[in-house]
Amino acid sequence: MILFSSDLEFIVIEKNMIKLIIDAADKEIFLMIITNNKTYNITHENSKINYEKLIILINDFLNLNDFTLKDVNKIYINRGPGSFAGIRNSLSIAKALNVTKYIDYYCYSFDDFKDEKDVKYANVPDLCDKFKIEKNLINLNYIG
Repeated sequence: MILFSSDLEFIVIEKNMIKLIIDAADKEIFLMIITNNKTYNITHENSKINYEKLIILINDFLNLNDFTLKDVNKIYINRGPGSFAGIRNSLSIAKALNVTKYIDYYCYSFDDFKDEKDVKYANVPDLCDKFKIEKNLINLNYIG
């Protein structure tokens, strides 16, 4: 069978980019999902118990909003300054997801964006692009 280009129809389906922000460096664990047209967020107590079940909290949050880890395209991790245990655990999860599910992660600090006027979690992916934060690179900033 011979097909001519005029017989072919190409349909472009825009893939919904799902970005996950994990910030366990502060007083609360903050999670945010950013889609092409909506954001969702939740906070949890910043405690040892929640650090130990951080991946469960992430999965529950994704499921609550009808997503799974398979839907996540990029992860953004606050690398500090802040809680050593919170940063370590969130980075461990991002690294594990990078290795097992090939999800790229970006380690940012709000200090990276110090000259910006409107810094919000929803802006972090765009700010990481603007400030050329490298993917899959861990550059920690703990406070002691």
